[in-house]
Order: sequence, then C-alpha cells, then structure tokens
Amino acid sequence: MDIFGLQDSTGAFSVLDVVLVLVLSFVLSAFIGWVYKISHRGTSYTQSFVFTLVLNGMVVALVMTIVGSNIARAFSLVGALSIIRFRNAVKETRDVGFIFFTMAIGMAVGTKFYLLAVIAAIVISLVILLMTRLNWFAREMSSQILRVQVPNEATFDTLFDKVFVKYTSSSELISVDSVHSGMLTELTYSIGLKKPNQIQPFIAEIRDLNGHNRVMLTAGYNGTDL
Repeated sequence: MDIFGLQDSTGAFSVLDVVLVLVLSFVLSAFIGWVYKISHRGTSYTQSFVFTLVLNGMVVALVMTIVGSNIARAFSLVGALSIIRFRNAVKETRDVGFIFFTMAIGMAVGTKFYLLAVIAAIVISLVILLMTRLNWFAREMSSQILRVQVPNEATFDTLFDKVFVKYTSSSELISVDSVHSGMLTELTYSIGLKKPNQIQPFIAEIRDLNGHNRVMLTAGYNGTDL
C-alpha cells in the first residue's frame, strides 16, 4: 500500500490475520493470568503483574507477526528491544516461568501455530493446577525464620537451648549481626516448630530470656521468596 509516497507493508497481513493474532493471544494470555491467580500462594500477588502477563503475550504475538520470516527484521527488533531495562526484581521464581509461558504462547500465535498455542496453553496450565492442587515437591516439615535481639553480654550460644528443645524439632543458628549501632546483637535461627499452635507461648518464653527485646518469627517463608 502506497500512502503519500510512503510504502506501507500492512497489506502483507489480512485483517483476519491481525484480528485472530491479537484476540487469540489475549484470550490465551488472560487464561494464563487466571491460572496464575488461582495457583498463587504467598503474599506477593500483584494485579499489575497479571496485567503484564496478558500484555506480554499480546505484544510478543504482535512482534512475531511483524518479524515473520524476515531475518533482517528479526535482528533489527532484537537490537531495538535490547535497550529495555527492567529495574523491578521478580519477587518469586515461579513468576519467571509464567513470563516465559506467555512469551512462548505469544510466539506460537504470532507465527500462526494456532493449534499448538491452544494445546500448549491448556496442557501446561493443567500441569500447573495439578502441581498446585496436589502440593507437589512441598517439604513435609516447614521451617520458620526466628530473629532475636539480645544484649551484647548475653551468652547466646546456650541461652535458648531449653526453649528450643521444648518447642522445636530442629533449630540452627544462621547468622549473628550487630544492630542498633552495636548496642544489641541480632541472632537469626532456622527453626521447625513441633506444633503450629504453640507460636505464642514460644515467643513469650523467648522474650523472657532476651530481656524483652525484639523477637520476630517469619512463618511460612517456604511458600514465597523473601
């Protein structure tokens, strides 16, 4: 198509092709977003990330439609997209998988592998839902992170031994750090409570031993990346 002396290559695609690519990539990406929502665990869920998944699938499909089989055009797009920098860190490792998931579906739709895109989206989504439903690869005993601040003169090596024996099935000192300008020492433990309903008395006894300084227990951190 020649408009005002400018060559327009839009005619290389039919209206049906463009509509089908955009609509199908939207439907499949929105379906993946829905799978992400119902399979998500933890506290780091954000609506904006799901929006990004949907847009990612549509944009990749559009890019693949533009590239087609033109190698020169593909290298030009790679060079243009390489200037993009993402400053927000991905909160969970599974989020990276969903990003690649929508990218792959977008690539399949953009290159007109429509049936492959639909089947792959359904099968992979079912696998994700199955793993979530059956809680695959979860550890039987979940651990918690315990942070305790104690006075510098405290003998923390054995200070909490009796409490740990009473309430935990496992305990390990991970780190020792100086806080509050060196006035206190912060101890970080990885522990496994014997009974989840004993958190309150466990914290109370720890607080009695550390002089009522700060005590923080992070429970369920295995479900999300801290």
